[in-house]
Amino acid sequence: MYIPSINPYAFKIGPIAVHWYGIFMAISIAAGAYYLYVKSKELNYDEDFLLNLLMIVVISGIVGARLMFVLANDIDWFYKDPIQILKIYEGGLSWHGAVLGGFLAGLYYCRKKNVRINPLEDYAVIGLAIGNMLVRIGNIFNQEVLGRQTDFAFGRWPAQLVGVAMGLILLIRYFYIERKHMPYGYQFWSFIFYYQLMRGLIEETVRDNPLFLPVYLNKHLGIGFFTLTQIATPFILILAYWMMRRVINDPENKKLSF
Repeated sequence: MYIPSINPYAFKIGPIAVHWYGIFMAISIAAGAYYLYVKSKELNYDEDFLLNLLMIVVISGIVGARLMFVLANDIDWFYKDPIQILKIYEGGLSWHGAVLGGFLAGLYYCRKKNVRINPLEDYAVIGLAIGNMLVRIGNIFNQEVLGRQTDFAFGRWPAQLVGVAMGLILLIRYFYIERKHMPYGYQFWSFIFYYQLMRGLIEETVRDNPLFLPVYLNKHLGIGFFTLTQIATPFILILAYWMMRRVINDPENKKLSF
C-alpha cells in the first residue's frame, strides 16, 4: 500500500518526533515480553533470570535487525554516513536479523546460566507473530515495504497487508498447536519454517525488492524471482525442518515443569 498523504508521526513534542513505526514496534516487544514472562514463570523460571534475558534478547534483536538491514541494503552507510545506522525509528529493520540476533544472545545467556531454552523459544513466537503484524502496519505509515506495481485496477500489491495476514495466520496457528502439547522447541522452529515458506513464496514475490538473481519478472502481474530473501529461503527451510525433527525425536524434551 502506498498512501502519500499518511503522516508517519504519531505526535511531536518540540524537536522530538514519535513515529507510528516505533510505537507499533514497542507494543509488539512489550506484548511478546509479557507473554514470555508469564508463561515462563509457570514453569518456575527465576524472575531475575527472565528479566535479564528479556533485556538481552530485545537489545540484541534490535541490533541484529538493524545491522542485517544495513548489510543487505545500505552497506555504504558504514563508511559514508554511519549516523544513519542509528535511525531505526525511520524504519529499516530486518526480521531475520532480529530473530538471529535475539536467538544467539538468548542461547548464549541460557547456556551460561545452564537453563533450558526450548520452552523460551516457543513462548517467543507470540512476540514474533504480533511484531510481524504491527511492524508491517508501521511500514504503511513510513511508506516502505511496498508491493510491485501491476496493471490491475488496484495498482500496487498491498505487500504490507500480506505481511499482516502472515503474522495473523501464524498467531492463530500457535494457539492451535499449543493445544496439541508438542515437545518444547517445536513451536519456534515450525514458526520459522512456515513464516519463511510464506515469505519466500508470497510476500517476496509481490514485494518491490530488487531481484538479486533476476530469473523472472512479470510487470503486468507484478511478480518477480529471485530476491535475496527468496534465495536464502531453501536454506532456512532446511535448517528449521531439521530442528523440528530434532526436538520431536529428543526423548528428554518433554513438556514438564522443573
